[in-house]
Amino acid sequence: MSTPTPKPKRPRGRARLLEGRCIACGARCESSCPVTCISMNDAGEPVITAENCIGCAKCVKVCPAQAIEMAFTPEELKILEQLAAAGAAAPAEEEDPEAAALAKLQAQYRGVWVFIEQTEGEAAKVSWELLGKGRELADKLGVELCALVIGHQVEPLCRQAFRYGATRAYLLDHPLYRTYRTQPYLEACCHLITQYKPEVILMGATGMGRDLAGAVATRVGTGLTADCTGLDIDDKRNLMQTRPAFGGNIMATIMCDRFRPQMATVRPHVMRMPEPLANASGAIIRSDFCVPEEGIVVKVLEILKDGDSTHQIDIGGAEFIISGGRGMMGPENFGILKELADELGGVVGASRSAVDAGWMPHERQVGQTGKTVRPKIYIACGISGAIQHLVGMQDSDLIIAINRDKEAPIFEVAHYGIVGDLFRVVPLLTQKIRDLKARGRKP
Repeated sequence: MSTPTPKPKRPRGRARLLEGRCIACGARCESSCPVTCISMNDAGEPVITAENCIGCAKCVKVCPAQAIEMAFTPEELKILEQLAAAGAAAPAEEEDPEAAALAKLQAQYRGVWVFIEQTEGEAAKVSWELLGKGRELADKLGVELCALVIGHQVEPLCRQAFRYGATRAYLLDHPLYRTYRTQPYLEACCHLITQYKPEVILMGATGMGRDLAGAVATRVGTGLTADCTGLDIDDKRNLMQTRPAFGGNIMATIMCDRFRPQMATVRPHVMRMPEPLANASGAIIRSDFCVPEEGIVVKVLEILKDGDSTHQIDIGGAEFIISGGRGMMGPENFGILKELADELGGVVGASRSAVDAGWMPHERQVGQTGKTVRPKIYIACGISGAIQHLVGMQDSDLIIAINRDKEAPIFEVAHYGIVGDLFRVVPLLTQKIRDLKARGRKP
């Protein structure tokens, strides 16, 4: 009697990185590997030690860019062909208890929330910008867009939020919340998050937003990506959060796929302001949650406003910005930019190198460590175009670059480029605008 030939065991293969596909998403593959055969290089890309791989394919499943595949040796490929020819069905994947628990957890969270930052009843513009982006995210997820309003006598902000796309507003209105303090706002946010379980929470990357977002993320035990420049949703309902990384040398897409809610902060002027909707309405969900005043360690005794604030220029809201970089050669040369800005009714900005050199004050800095701007026209003079600067101005409606170096990176994002000496070009532009005005024509 002949002994039946045993069927060959289905090979598992080993993980392999596909060149040029990695998006530096934040080491999701490394964290998923059970045998630590994946490490990350300085560019945020995985380095796979193939001899240690056990072929579990977990890194393949978590990669949002499909940059990792399972590779097989020629012998393993022959076995796969034999199994296919014999009609051998692939073994059913064993249910992963961890994955099942994660799916159950994530199913409990639904909805996109935007925190409406306000001071004395006036909302910060970044809140309306985030409602515009939140509307896009909510539509992709098929969920409601909700506004979170905390303060005293701030119910009108709920109705204003409806005009910018929200369909529901959670309102905590009490004298305790009149002025911002971390502890009561933190307790209020966490109370509502625990009760209603939002899937995504967005806040402005302002002084208040950065303070509150970090405290909330720590309390609820989730991740937080700060200073995002892009937000999107992948096919697994994960929030794709894009921000500069490694000193601004690359743009990384980060995802919080194992925890909920997913939280991100976004700088003012990064997202486009949505058009308000007339006669929009929604549901207001009121909550009377309040912590005792005696339990709050910080007391507001007096509010002192900056007396010089009225004299400072907010380049973030300017429609015309003329910025100078290291090519200006010195602080005295920014005067020619000021003349052009005055003719256009704009303001003068600067790159980080010009600010670090002491040529311009920090409040005029455009870029990753300065202000993010979205003017109608942005004129970059003597600015090479490092990614740290591009992050702060690349969404301008019209970008004009003036630089002697025709290979300068700024020309890659500019709509119009002038290769030449800015000390000749800028005065000629200024004079041309003056001539047009003298003839009664708009520049």
